[in-house]
Amino acid sequence: MSVSLLISLTLYFAAMLLIGLYAYRRSTDDVAGYLLGGRQLGPAVTALSAGASDMSGWIIMGLPGAVYLSGLSNIWIGLGLVAGAYLNYLLVAPRLRAYTEIAGDSITLPDFFENRFEDSSRLLRIVASIVIIVFFTVYTSSGLVGGGKLFENAFNQSYEMGLYITAGVVVIYTLFGGFLAVSMTDFVQGCIMFAALILVPIVAVTELGGVGPVINTVSSIDPSHLWLSNLSIAAVISSLAWGLGYFGQPHIIVRFMAIRSVGEIKLARRIGMSWMITCLLGSMAVGFVGIAFVAKAQVSLTDPEAIFILLSQLLFHPFITGFLLAAVLAAIMSTVSSQLLVTSSSLTEDIYKAFLQKEASQQQLVFVGRLCVALVAGLAIFLAHNRDSSILQLVSHAWAGFGAAFGPMILLSLYWQRMTSAGALAGIVVGAATVLVWIYAPISIAGQSLSQIIYAMVPGFLLSTLAIVLVSRLTRKPSKEVNAAFSAMEVRVKSEF
Repeated sequence: MSVSLLISLTLYFAAMLLIGLYAYRRSTDDVAGYLLGGRQLGPAVTALSAGASDMSGWIIMGLPGAVYLSGLSNIWIGLGLVAGAYLNYLLVAPRLRAYTEIAGDSITLPDFFENRFEDSSRLLRIVASIVIIVFFTVYTSSGLVGGGKLFENAFNQSYEMGLYITAGVVVIYTLFGGFLAVSMTDFVQGCIMFAALILVPIVAVTELGGVGPVINTVSSIDPSHLWLSNLSIAAVISSLAWGLGYFGQPHIIVRFMAIRSVGEIKLARRIGMSWMITCLLGSMAVGFVGIAFVAKAQVSLTDPEAIFILLSQLLFHPFITGFLLAAVLAAIMSTVSSQLLVTSSSLTEDIYKAFLQKEASQQQLVFVGRLCVALVAGLAIFLAHNRDSSILQLVSHAWAGFGAAFGPMILLSLYWQRMTSAGALAGIVVGAATVLVWIYAPISIAGQSLSQIIYAMVPGFLLSTLAIVLVSRLTRKPSKEVNAAFSAMEVRVKSEF
């Protein structure tokens, strides 16, 4: 590793740790501050924090790699994500921000579910917590695997060194600084990703002589790379369906619970959507321009998902390359830290406080929260030592699992007053079970597995919605207190949003 590259990476890590120290001094006196930042996030931090924790390494490595392999037909995934993110800001954000405060000042999603439906059995909280803890622990390990492989492939260091450095920095600022540290580092990481995804494709296009020569070169390699619709109807639906996942992603929608006020969500939406659209276009441009660059430069690329890394190394001075590779690390770390904190929140509030120590002091809960961050990180590191594809395969479907289990439930809980706790529980179970069956059941039609025919999100989301409606209709109506809280939420949103 060159000295310039080492300096730029050291500066990046130092910045993350300093932000963690700042957050430690500001917002970790009580559990609401540690786990939700005291509901004091500004719109810009909310927007970029949600975006950075959402996109992960997928936007810098996964999407460019997909475009490099199959061209512009991947635009449908981008369109689905943009539509889903916009509707998330429009439909979920204002009501969830108001309702979580009205419903017992809930600071985690399982806490909100229990308070929203007055679930005295506590079964809803337990099931939701288990889903979050299990899936996010494994999901976190996948992010750490990405950090290890980045150090291995880009910096010529050992996989284990990359794994421990990535985990160590994330754990330090998350453990001490809590939600505010995670959100502020996400903001900085989002800015780095934004700049990198603009800079790399522009410099690459300039190097190749402009847009025209790039298009001509790609067309000469494979004309189908220029087509926007060389997919079947089912494939287009599957790509667009990615957008449905936004309604059920705990690490994204928890940002809406933490913004200062309902009224600031509009500005957050404008900032967040501008950031997202720019980053998605830049990401696709990296993959598309990469096709022409690899052909013109006659270099080898064994892993399509490394096209961003390759362009960064060949086109820039090592110091700038370090900054660009820090963007990959930023994408990975922003998601890992968010997932760590959401998992810790569920363990602290939904397990420890709810069932083990109901009278725990604020200081004790903050300590337990930090301990849970360390424990979850330790388990994730252990899992990350095993590169077995079955772990990575499970994580690759977590978006569909969360989207189907929580998405319909969250939407209906915010808009349908008649929904019951039994209906909510049925939605979680049916949504998660459908996705698992769709992915892993040994069923094939015309030689294709179910997940090859259509994305598991589609049947999972539809059946979860159906289960919620049917079970809610068949069970006892909500109490007057539940209805009163729902009405208060609607009044507040109409007056502030």
